[in-house]
Amino acid sequence: MVSPVHSLPTDPIGGAWLAREFGVLPMGRLPVLSQVGGRRATHLDDGFRLETYPEGMRPASQVAAHLQFHLRHEVPHLEFLARLFLKTGSAPLQAWIEAEPTGQYARRAAFLYEWLIGNQLQVPARLKGNYVDALDADVMLVATADRTLKNPRWRINDNLPGTRFFCPTIVKTEALNTAAGLDVRALLAALSDEFGEELLQRAAAWMTLRESKASFAMEGEADQGTRIQRFADVMARRTGQGQLPLTDDTLAELQRDILGPVSTLTRFGLRQSPVLVGETVRYQEVVHYVAPPEADLRNMLEGLQVFLERTQGQSPVVRSAVAAFAFVYIHPMADGNGRVHRFLINDILRRDGAIPEPIILPVSALISADSGERRSYNQVLDSVSLPLMQSTRDQVAFTPTHTTYPDGVVSNFVFNGDDLARPLWRYPDLGPHVVYLSKVIARTISEQMREESRYLSQHYRARAALKEIVEMPDNQADRLLRSLEQNAGALSHVLANEMPVLSQPGIWDAIVEAVNRVGQT
Repeated sequence: MVSPVHSLPTDPIGGAWLAREFGVLPMGRLPVLSQVGGRRATHLDDGFRLETYPEGMRPASQVAAHLQFHLRHEVPHLEFLARLFLKTGSAPLQAWIEAEPTGQYARRAAFLYEWLIGNQLQVPARLKGNYVDALDADVMLVATADRTLKNPRWRINDNLPGTRFFCPTIVKTEALNTAAGLDVRALLAALSDEFGEELLQRAAAWMTLRESKASFAMEGEADQGTRIQRFADVMARRTGQGQLPLTDDTLAELQRDILGPVSTLTRFGLRQSPVLVGETVRYQEVVHYVAPPEADLRNMLEGLQVFLERTQGQSPVVRSAVAAFAFVYIHPMADGNGRVHRFLINDILRRDGAIPEPIILPVSALISADSGERRSYNQVLDSVSLPLMQSTRDQVAFTPTHTTYPDGVVSNFVFNGDDLARPLWRYPDLGPHVVYLSKVIARTISEQMREESRYLSQHYRARAALKEIVEMPDNQADRLLRSLEQNAGALSHVLANEMPVLSQPGIWDAIVEAVNRVGQT
């Protein structure tokens, strides 16, 4: 059984053979490893597979043979192939396509080489054959059928869901398929049937504010009243509206709304400075993640936008997870990335019709309130950041002098591992992120929103019940109910002075009885 991320079988074939032969390992784990053994067998390890084949399945000891095995029997791994092709160069691919100008796997390999590396091969004059898909839609998430492009050069259906500058890998495991199938609309419809649409509409403002407050709590800034309200206003006003915030101009507008007009930044929008995610422990910088350089940002965001265009009509959960987590890994702004990351979850769900206006799913509230979910959130982020840092830790440096960058950021951070990290930045495996977010969304609706809807339903009924005894405005009724709860049913002196009628014989006892009766139903 192969458990460590970079352990290879003792007698590898396919991608594992190529990895061993050329000394090329992806930072992300290969979803399928193959080996030759005594009998045919499959071992599963948290969604990853180790396949064992009999001797008769062993490919010839040639790049083309093992690459064909990888494309045919395994899950093509874009990060791995990008690193492999840089190591092999074009010669093995050119020789293969010359020898098999009609072979579908040779044509797929040639197409992927050009797509990943950006260099062209020579197309044989005898090249022909039926169009074949670049990626197998049964094992990987690909572009929606009507958004697949024809590549006449290699007679390939280009169904990659992104661009060579950003294209996430999403393997269709059982867990992924279950996560992608989450019917958010049906879950919300069940809530509406249980509590009524009007109550859900009333709860929308609370959910928006709670999501904003929890988003700050996740960043360690829980007591920021003005900033919390500002972010809540942004979510209420901008979710699902206008252009996607994936260009310099749209990001600048959203960032300005989120941060407010007073900031140390001299420029909103795409950052012009290096960035890391980390913390200072005993005056020492601990780096958890390094984001792509500013020169890569436009192309990567364009790739994310292409992903959202080319996967139109597919699972809203998948699309929202990719948009949100891709954004936080690209980290395109100097400040506010975490808030936009969480904003995008609701934004894509709204655009895809999974959540109606003005509903905001308080996913951050669930994550920040549940220590287990918070650990799972950090773990899913680590699925990309941890292998990146394990491979590039020695490329991180802090210089004695600080540099002031054009966007106003002052930093002494230097990262020299861009070329090493770039394939992982471009082709991250975001399948675990989809599975994680799907579970969070399901819990948010079935637990958090149901609990709040039940509370609001009870609150409105309690308010109506006490008004049958003493007529008063809603704000006074709410004040009374809050005091009753805080004082365990006793009439406080403050409340008695504020509303003298409550001290009249029998009034307070009748209110307590009426409210308790509501709480028992």
